[in-house]
Amino acid sequence: MNIVVMGVSGCGKTTVGKLLAERLGCRFLDADEFHPPANVAKMSAGTPLTDEDRWPWLEGLNLKLLEDPRAVLACSALKESYRSVLAKGLADCRFAHLRGGIELIRARLADGRHRYMPASLLESQFAALEQPQGAIEIDIAQPPGRCVEEILTALR
Repeated sequence: MNIVVMGVSGCGKTTVGKLLAERLGCRFLDADEFHPPANVAKMSAGTPLTDEDRWPWLEGLNLKLLEDPRAVLACSALKESYRSVLAKGLADCRFAHLRGGIELIRARLADGRHRYMPASLLESQFAALEQPQGAIEIDIAQPPGRCVEEILTALR
């Protein structure tokens, strides 16, 4: 099974995803590591990515998941169409949605917890977010280890 830990920037996808992969004994992939330089430059400048910017990136992530059917991927996956591309051709792909209030996440971004995503783009992330159907819903107000435990319980 592949697991995509998803949510807006600053919600803790990388932290929770790494812990989850460690607990499951599988590979961890951070989608941010696979953005092309043009996407990084746009986001760093405070410009939201367009769908056209995202399609090649999402298709590349799907290929990574197809190569490793037990990987945990941390990826925003904000829209249903993005999640469909990520899960295309996978035998079993589950989504864990890390959700929290905009003020909590804004505070995390203000603390510099993200390499290149400015807090100014947070509103565009919330605006783009389409609530995932059938995802494991996790409240990020709790510690990351507890988030992982809730995901593991839901997967059982």
